[in-house]
Amino acid sequence: MDDQEQPEKGIQNLPIDDPAMAQRKKRNKIRSLVAYWILGLCNNYGYVVMLTAADDIIGNTASDSTSKVRENCKYLSTGAILLADILPSLLIKSVAPFIPFIVHLRVALCVLLSASGFIAVALGGTLFVSIWGVILTSFCSGLGEVTYLQYSSFYKKNVVSAWSSGTGGAGVIGALSYTLLERIGMQTTLLVMLIIPAMTAISFWIILPKPSEEDIAEALEIQTKINEDELKSPKESFIKKIKLLPGLMKYMIPFGLVYLFEYFINQGTFEIIQIPNSLIAESSQYKWLQVTYQVGVFISRSSVSFWHIKHTWIMAVFQAINVIIFTTEAIYYYIPSFYIVVALVLWEGLLGGSSYVNTYYRIAHEVKPEDKQFSMAITGFADSAGIALAGMFAIFAHNAICNIPLPS
Repeated sequence: MDDQEQPEKGIQNLPIDDPAMAQRKKRNKIRSLVAYWILGLCNNYGYVVMLTAADDIIGNTASDSTSKVRENCKYLSTGAILLADILPSLLIKSVAPFIPFIVHLRVALCVLLSASGFIAVALGGTLFVSIWGVILTSFCSGLGEVTYLQYSSFYKKNVVSAWSSGTGGAGVIGALSYTLLERIGMQTTLLVMLIIPAMTAISFWIILPKPSEEDIAEALEIQTKINEDELKSPKESFIKKIKLLPGLMKYMIPFGLVYLFEYFINQGTFEIIQIPNSLIAESSQYKWLQVTYQVGVFISRSSVSFWHIKHTWIMAVFQAINVIIFTTEAIYYYIPSFYIVVALVLWEGLLGGSSYVNTYYRIAHEVKPEDKQFSMAITGFADSAGIALAGMFAIFAHNAICNIPLPS
């Protein structure tokens, strides 16, 4: 029997088509989807803004490191900003799946880290404090992703799609809103963004319906047993989780490769690809490519409710082909129109978002219930590891391309 068809515990004596019960279930389903969409949006917003601003940050801090071969090429790649924005998240994603799942404490910490990050960047006044603010925001993003995906096992499987769509929405909204930061002032804007951690708290503790024995008795029973095992026998629990890793590689390896390839493209080639004689000024092309990428991610991350892709390795193959196209374009400038590049970037974003949502969709449907929380959490390590590697590779590749003369 499907989980949606099972009568809820404690109300079996009511008719299956009881209007009050049906209305409550429908209302809770909508609340869950709305809450998870907002949580996805809030969790990824700050991360996206930093990457969209990366080219400007490099331009303001690396003015003396311009290539003598290519005037538009600075030796400090935006991959450096990517590393600063992803490494703390990678660290927390590698640790969080192995510690007890105390969800309210984790969410409270996410809210605190997010608010502290925005305040530090807005009011810090020094580069060190601003970077520390970025680190705090990155820790928040990593811990939030692990926590909310683990917690999704308490709800219907379609909350994963809502979360994924929300993270995609964060990409579009974050990338577009950066254009406003230069107009109304960075400090004021970042202080206004304190609404983001406030929205997180409201979404989790008010909008999201609380799981109860009546609604999800099986999930609560599994979670109670997991918590007891983790607290009573942490060593045995740790060993059990390690033994799950080989079986998760079919999800993690393609997932990590897609993110390695796409972030190598974004942070290693975007800022070099500048096509003259376009309606978009060369100085603005990087930002619009980032926006286009985020639009593709948003569309595909919202798609799993309509169709899903089981063979997620296909996205890694297509993304590897994109690496070849964008790298050769950065070297030889053979694509005649900026809009062709835009179309390719949209395709790149569609692949990245599809990999994300379909990977977690597969885990939600294929992994045993007692292993689902850990599987959801540790799979998030794969994309962060891929992004971190992309940042390192992008720096070296970018600098190598800077030393290659422009095509005649």
